[in-house]
Formats: sequence, C-alpha cells, structure tokens
Amino acid sequence: MKKLLMVVSGADSLTLADGTSHPTGFWAEEVVESVRVLRSEGVEVTIATPGGVVPTVDKASLDGTFDEAVASLHDLRAPAVLEEMNAADFDAIYLPGGHGPMTDLAFDKTLGALLAEFHDSGKLVAALCHGPAGLLSAVRADGSFVFAGKEMAVFSDEEERQGGLNVPYSVAGRLEELGARLATGEPWSSTVVVDGRLVTGQNPQSTAATATKVAALI
Repeated sequence: MKKLLMVVSGADSLTLADGTSHPTGFWAEEVVESVRVLRSEGVEVTIATPGGVVPTVDKASLDGTFDEAVASLHDLRAPAVLEEMNAADFDAIYLPGGHGPMTDLAFDKTLGALLAEFHDSGKLVAALCHGPAGLLSAVRADGSFVFAGKEMAVFSDEEERQGGLNVPYSVAGRLEELGARLATGEPWSSTVVVDGRLVTGQNPQSTAATATKVAALI
C-alpha cells in the first residue's frame, strides 16, 4: 500500500496586512475530501501537524457539508508530530490549505527539509490552494528554492481579492519571486497542474481532482 504524509497547518489565526488578527485554520473540504479520495484509492494517509497540535478548522469552511466529516475524522483529533516524520517512510507528501499555512507552514524549517528530501529522492509532492505556502519553506542552505522553475497552481491573487481578506502577503507572488512558474486558471475553476513529481491544485474547487491525480501518480 502506498503511504502519504498529509501536513496540516496547526495555526488558528492569521495576522492581516493591517495588523489585526483573523481566525483561520485548515479548510475542511481540502482535508476531508482529499483523505476520502486518497483512501478510496488505497492510499494510506497519515496526518501530521507542527508539534502534533490538534488543528483548528476554519469555521468559514463549515457549511453543513463537511461538518460531520471533520468531527468524525480521528486523525484530526490525534495527529502525528511533524518533527518526528521521516521522508523514507512515505511515498508522497500533501499540503492542503486554508489560510493557516501562511502563518506556520510557510516558515517551518522541518517541513522545508522534508520537502527537499521528498523532491530530491523523486517522491511525489502535492499542495492545494493555500497549501503551496508551505512550499515557501523549502529553501536550501545556499538560498536556492527547491521548486524553482516548477510550474504550479496556487490560490490566485484575484481569488484572494474576491474573497475579501486583507492577507499579509501574496502566496502566488512569493512563489514567483523564488522562481516558481505560475499556471493560473480562472477564479474558482478546478485547476490542477502536474510538473514532473509536483502536483498542485488552485483552490477548494480543485480538491477532488488534485487528490485523484495524486493517487494515480504515487
């Protein structure tokens, strides 16, 4: 059975551009639907968070559709400790979104080292929506970005604008500054980009397609 490490943000707030604090966390659909699709395809999924903290669901993502699934997913109540995870034990790593990753995963050195190891060993790396913020952590000691030159999708600046949240930085912009090549679909479209062993999805509408592609490529 193929094994996948899903790294979920442990953040519960995001400091906005005006300095105020906004409650956030992981996006319900992006976690529970990804887990459902992956496990239905026979992939063993381990959920980990920084420090093993119980992750917070972004309440804006609870609309009655995924509420029960979030509550019943045991992995979210007892996640593995990210710092104890080894790339050698998994075939792929997957970063779902919500704005949480902008707070913690984007700056997590443990995650950055894991991503580099997955990439360098030819294993699959996947990220969804704001999950690519976690890719920002993958900077080598010499300052080079592990995913420089890679084509990828990420929650777009236009989607951010339409969402109305005054975020502290543009994930898309920072990835591009580091050398990523952005492939942006229409706002709220299901857009999945595959570049070698990197799979990225643009937004929550891309969740099922992203997870399906990951399951096929592991």
